[in-house]
Amino acid sequence: MSAEQLERTLPTGWYRSPEIFRIEKERIFCREWLAVCREEELPKPSDHLVLDMLGESVLLLRNREGALRAFYNVCRHRGSRLCRSAGEASDASRVVLAGGITAGRLIVCPYHQWSYDFNGALVAAPHLGAGTGFNKQEFHLYPIGAESWGGFVFLNLTPAAATPLATQLGAIPERLQRYPLADLRIGATIRYEVAANWKILCENYNECYHCGGVHPELCALVPSFREAGGANLDWIRGVPHRDGAYTFTRSGTTPRRAFPGLNADEQIRHKGELVYPNMFLSVACDHVAAFILYPRGAERTDITCHFLFETHEIDKPGFDPSDAVDFWDLVNRQDWTVCESVQNGIRARVHTHGYYAPMEDWNLDIRRYVTERIGAFVHEQPS
Repeated sequence: MSAEQLERTLPTGWYRSPEIFRIEKERIFCREWLAVCREEELPKPSDHLVLDMLGESVLLLRNREGALRAFYNVCRHRGSRLCRSAGEASDASRVVLAGGITAGRLIVCPYHQWSYDFNGALVAAPHLGAGTGFNKQEFHLYPIGAESWGGFVFLNLTPAAATPLATQLGAIPERLQRYPLADLRIGATIRYEVAANWKILCENYNECYHCGGVHPELCALVPSFREAGGANLDWIRGVPHRDGAYTFTRSGTTPRRAFPGLNADEQIRHKGELVYPNMFLSVACDHVAAFILYPRGAERTDITCHFLFETHEIDKPGFDPSDAVDFWDLVNRQDWTVCESVQNGIRARVHTHGYYAPMEDWNLDIRRYVTERIGAFVHEQPS
């Protein structure tokens, strides 16, 4: 097969350029629904988090009725940060709120004490009462869209132009309908810093051509990952394990029960979903590995990996998720290392684009997704 017969990747600059990343921020990450956390991380009314979303400080909270609300973390008066995060100068993807909420009732600006309720409405501005002609209704906080699916919280930085979350998710909820995603809880979390572009990570997740050479332990568990370069994998039905194995652990077994309600295939097969633009879901019969990507620049992506289990299992004395967590951590680090190798390699002055082998055809969808959203705004087009 000649080079002319192979599909090309996006141009090299699209994986490296700060200018391309700036366009992606405006045309993708500020307009699409982004996975940011689990609902259980804000379990009660007035619970709140300060998030860094591509340099935008976001205040996510539950109002008094328990509904999710999100706002840009900026006062409408003079632009002060409303809530300061612990370690705000650090690169933490998510941090605990350090100030700005008074007794769980109001959001108070630390500068001039303008105060907002948990729906973003201005309720008090010192010395600017009704007699001054000041109209509080014109000074609500800047809203951010907040929705949830499967226990995951999604935010949209441009809510006035947002499509419904259900539209963006497409057929994914139907394909995962028998997995109790919303009822699962975090049993363990690992955070990674990866020196690679977010699209390289997505492309790596979407193919198993690399698995035979990069993941020997994984291929011992799932032999089909190395057969024909992963060309014949059926992700919709699920990928089978070796004989006697049924879940993603080194042994392929676990003392945890399978989720009630799974069909016969789902009890012994593994499924994966790329939830555009920033979440990977890998589901086994007894646990889920959820990868939330936080792009930090053209050549850096932070990843939070939550391992989700039934409360039925978590509440058992001696609950130990390490059989799944340790195996996933091994596979993850192998992936991040090879992705960083790609990021380093494409810096070569001769590299203008790569190629997709036929068994990597799922990556054509990533190329389409990105090109449709930023192509008209970039001079360097894929060829």
